[in-house]
Amino acid sequence: MITGKNPARQRGITLIELMIAMLLALVLTAAVITTFTQNKQSFNQDENIQRMQDDARYALREIAFDLSMAGYVSDILIGSAARNDDSLTIATDCGPAGEDLWMYQLMSNATGESLSVTAVDNATGGSASASYSCIDGGEVQPGTDIVGIKRVSGARTAVPEAGTVYLRSNGTIGLLYQEPANTPPAINVPPPFSEWRYRPSIYYIRNYGDAPGDGVPTLCRKVLTGGVPAMVTECLAKGIENLQIEYGIDSDGDGNANAFLSAPTVAQMQGAVSARIFLLASTLNVDTAYTSDKTYFVSNAPAYTPVDDKHRRVISTTVGIRNIRSLKLLGF
Repeated sequence: MITGKNPARQRGITLIELMIAMLLALVLTAAVITTFTQNKQSFNQDENIQRMQDDARYALREIAFDLSMAGYVSDILIGSAARNDDSLTIATDCGPAGEDLWMYQLMSNATGESLSVTAVDNATGGSASASYSCIDGGEVQPGTDIVGIKRVSGARTAVPEAGTVYLRSNGTIGLLYQEPANTPPAINVPPPFSEWRYRPSIYYIRNYGDAPGDGVPTLCRKVLTGGVPAMVTECLAKGIENLQIEYGIDSDGDGNANAFLSAPTVAQMQGAVSARIFLLASTLNVDTAYTSDKTYFVSNAPAYTPVDDKHRRVISTTVGIRNIRSLKLLGF
């Protein structure tokens, strides 16, 4: 006969063991969640910075290309060789008060100076609208630069579009007109000639993005539309807080800049052969784990120390204003 307790009896998990297991599980879960959260924050931060940099590079590339082409009037070389046709009209002009059809003035009617590049340094609302009437002074980001550029497109137009403004050129004289031109036009351009689309633009920083008051600084430009010609707004990149430009002025006619000026006069701008362009860009989304405490010095703009949770970068480039430089070398 077998007597005594069953030696094969199994014991269950005690309460203490269960609590230890639950604690270990909670620690592991917390570690996984923390790692996931940190990785997600890092990913979002990298994505925001990358988007900011891409937008800033695109904006910089647009301004740089336009400035490099400033003063390009096809094969007639200089704006004084072109005349405006009587057909030219504009619904919304964009020049100083009292200057009729200013956007079509390749050369100043008053002084005969080239208007290929015009500028406002560290603009206020008043100085912006006084120089460029199509810009509402209340929407300009204070302390930022504005630059106006006049040129024609770099490619010949095969079939002119009705209502669009073109420069007709045969290499000797030119006619700035709105398609279809008057018959007879103000000046006869004997064939063979080519048609070049007129592409003026004015770059500035607007103090909002999608709607007034949203506080998102945005790089915009005024461009000339076809149909019923008018200067209209076209925005390029949000988060651009500052635009500063320094102009390389050639004062001795050798085609090279002798000095870089932040606020050149119209007379000095006749010798602008290059430009340094600076953009201050910020991320659109905040980073709660980051505090911006840097001070930014961009050209002659006031020192700027934002105290917020956005990342920022200053990007810059230097471009040659090739057409003005070529004219300087030719003695014009």
